[in-house]
Amino acid sequence: MKKENIMAKPKVCKVCVNVGLKEAMKDESFLTKQLEELAKITGQKPKICRAKKSIAGFKLGKGTPIGLMVTLRKKRMNDFLQKLFTIVLPRVHDFQGLSPKGFDGHGNYTLGIKEQNVFPEAEYVKNDKMKGLEITIVTNTKDDEKAKEFLSSLGAPFLRK
Repeated sequence: MKKENIMAKPKVCKVCVNVGLKEAMKDESFLTKQLEELAKITGQKPKICRAKKSIAGFKLGKGTPIGLMVTLRKKRMNDFLQKLFTIVLPRVHDFQGLSPKGFDGHGNYTLGIKEQNVFPEAEYVKNDKMKGLEITIVTNTKDDEKAKEFLSSLGAPFLRK
């Protein structure tokens, strides 16, 4: 009998959640609202991503906040994925399933959610602008098919062919 290498089993290494903040250049309170909102959604304080250089065409100055980022690992990552697959994705309007085109060729999967208010922790404010977020699930597999099979076993609702 051949022993299986435990390190060769597929696993999720980390989950990255990103939010773009183009409105934060005009309104500083928008940044603090989004910081609080993303912290509630992920259970971890977000990092503010700032512009590395000025770009006049975009009216962007060096050091201006342009996004928020959270990297989840271990228990928070597992809790977030469980919530994403069982609660959040079924609440998305007209959700048919996750597209298999979200893989990057190295076993990592990226999906976008157009509205944060599908998360149970998000507070719906009527006149507030809707913000989407991008979620990247990084796995240790190098093959998209193995990663898809593994994420399906975790409960990811992929589209059926």
